[in-house]
Amino acid sequence: MNIQAEKLELVRMILDTDNPGILSSIKRIFSDSRNSDFWDSLSQSQRDEILKGIEEIENGDTVDYAEFINKHR
Repeated sequence: MNIQAEKLELVRMILDTDNPGILSSIKRIFSDSRNSDFWDSLSQSQRDEILKGIEEIENGDTVDYAEFINKHR
């Protein structure tokens, strides 16, 4: 099923329900997804590795892609 068909199916299901609990849950899902930042879901070690990588790039400590690939073939 493609994304548009999924959306239409969800709309149909929402329109067909009279259950306020379901509607509240759906609202909460959308609210939570708007307020969340992927950074918050990362472990501290993952954050540290990303920050280390950014620091290396800023310091010019990088390797050319083609050079890297040729070295590891």
